[in-house]
Amino acid sequence: MGTTADDRLGTDTKRAEQALVAARSSAPKDAGLTVAQYVALFILTGSPGVSGAALDRSCLVAPQAMAAVLKTLEERGPVAGSAHPWHRKMLETHLTDTGRRAVRLADAQAVRIERRLAEEFTPQERDTPRRLLARCVTAVREDRNP
Repeated sequence: MGTTADDRLGTDTKRAEQALVAARSSAPKDAGLTVAQYVALFILTGSPGVSGAALDRSCLVAPQAMAAVLKTLEERGPVAGSAHPWHRKMLETHLTDTGRRAVRLADAQAVRIERRLAEEFTPQERDTPRRLLARCVTAVREDRNP
């Protein structure tokens, strides 16, 4: 193999990802949401009326996963779906008052986590991990599609 797990950049990347995912997973719990539900509500905050198809692309999940998330959110009350006025087969999704309250509460926690992460670096330093992670993504994608 040539290297140990601790020598691999992927291990460090995974550790950072797991720490961030664990912190982010706790953020929406106070609002009674899962991470997927919070992300969907957050996207709906900025894109009211978006279709389920556009929502699953924005949230980077499969259409089936988003359908399940939306079904649960509709049943619990944070979102309401309605037919588009011109395209009757397209459903629009909107936040309800319950959804707006839930996303505000969850987002306050998410912002706290993001601020804590940002405070660890100077503004100039924040650009460095972004550039380096973008290069990681490019390298991995290029390796998958030689």
